[in-house]
Amino acid sequence: MRVMLMAGAALLGACGEREPVVGEPLAGGVIATTTMRTATGAEAGRATAREVAGGVRFTVDARGIPAGMHGAHVHTVGRCDAPTFETAGGHWNPTAAKHGVNNPQGPHLGDLPNITVGADGRGTLALTMAGATMAGLLDADGAAMLIHAAADDLQTDPSGNSGGRIACGVFQPG
Repeated sequence: MRVMLMAGAALLGACGEREPVVGEPLAGGVIATTTMRTATGAEAGRATAREVAGGVRFTVDARGIPAGMHGAHVHTVGRCDAPTFETAGGHWNPTAAKHGVNNPQGPHLGDLPNITVGADGRGTLALTMAGATMAGLLDADGAAMLIHAAADDLQTDPSGNSGGRIACGVFQPG
């Protein structure tokens, strides 16, 4: 029986390539990056959006941010006009979901986990957002990565009570 199962698996493997697992890098996948800045123009880290199987992988490397937990979100407009960054619009939400992973009608595609920043002003996070597309992210008006002043409660619509916008960067392909 074991030999038959192994032979069947080998035969299936020979029939074609396997389906990629959500989150696996794609050969030739689109990448977009941004350098985030504070309202005073100081560099506040980098963010990357990478096309992967079944979605987009977001990584954030923040620096020069106050210590603590901060909401981190992808916003729908690629503009970061200081001092409040309101020109970045609301959260990227092409599916019209509610805010937050703890909301039964959520999350938005732009809802990332909180980023924890240490006493040294640095913090990192990474998440693959299944169902997101680089075509949607890099649409006609672009998208921005924002870090907020307070932690996101991961539920309250529209922004998780995460406070003001303290760092912003516009995603650029390439």
